[in-house]
Amino acid sequence: MGHQTKAFPIKQLPSKEKRHQLFGSVKPAPRTKPVDKMHMADLQNTKKDFLFDLDAVGVTKVKNPIMIYSSIAPYTQTSIGEFTFTSSLKQTNKGTNMSRFMEQLANYQKNGFSTELDVLKKFTKEIAKRVEQQDAALEVNFPWFFERQAPDTGLTGLNHADAGIRIEYHELKGFCIYLSLSAAITTLCPCSKEISEYSAHNQRGNVIMEISVSEDYQEADLDWKKVLLEAAESNASARLHPILKRTDEKMVTEQAYENPRFVEDMVRLLAADLYETSFITKFKVTCQNEESIHMHDAIAAVTYDKTKEV
Repeated sequence: MGHQTKAFPIKQLPSKEKRHQLFGSVKPAPRTKPVDKMHMADLQNTKKDFLFDLDAVGVTKVKNPIMIYSSIAPYTQTSIGEFTFTSSLKQTNKGTNMSRFMEQLANYQKNGFSTELDVLKKFTKEIAKRVEQQDAALEVNFPWFFERQAPDTGLTGLNHADAGIRIEYHELKGFCIYLSLSAAITTLCPCSKEISEYSAHNQRGNVIMEISVSEDYQEADLDWKKVLLEAAESNASARLHPILKRTDEKMVTEQAYENPRFVEDMVRLLAADLYETSFITKFKVTCQNEESIHMHDAIAAVTYDKTKEV
């Protein structure tokens, strides 16, 4: 026999207004504050001695669609950027007008917000003017996707790296530009290869490259994302691939065996490539390996400032 649904009588509910009252809603209290903006108090524009200058004040964890241009396919892509917008604040100012940061973002979003450095520099300079300060800073982090072809079969899929841009503007000092890329690689342990009768253990490594670039750098001439990715991957034991068939896997594992790398090796080799890149003025490279035969990770880092050379 089929299942029979038991019929219940229709329940008569109170009106929506009475339901809201049942759960705590109350009638609005008498309004006494001004509703005209010209007569509202503006606490943030209060001018007094507020004890200290502030290094940064603004908004953070702002998610917004972005457009990314790349010299590696896909050449145009959309992603989600997580932004921070700030400026300094003088001791004589109580606060900043937070809405102006978001108004600026909304204005730029109308035509699609590009992560091109020239666009972000213009945005940051205009922010400083909007909030009536000498300086402003913009930071955005986003995933960047790129095609990766298997070495033998040529099958193509998408990998990604995490990219970051920070633009600092000061009306007297100009711009400072900081870029970062976090990319995954394969490393094969040189010690394991040296002492073992059979094979050697591998691990996935994560390389973080943080660089400063000259103010006149033009990414149209050389895509910084591609430069940093190639520096990381070309110095690794092997590259990571989204798709590998058996013939591809053979080539990748043999390549790794032919190019063993400690984390110490990775950061030194990477540092050499970044040192030779003309538009990079300072850099920090960190490599962290998820060790496959230990519970801990291995880590190494190197920092270098080319502007301090004699």
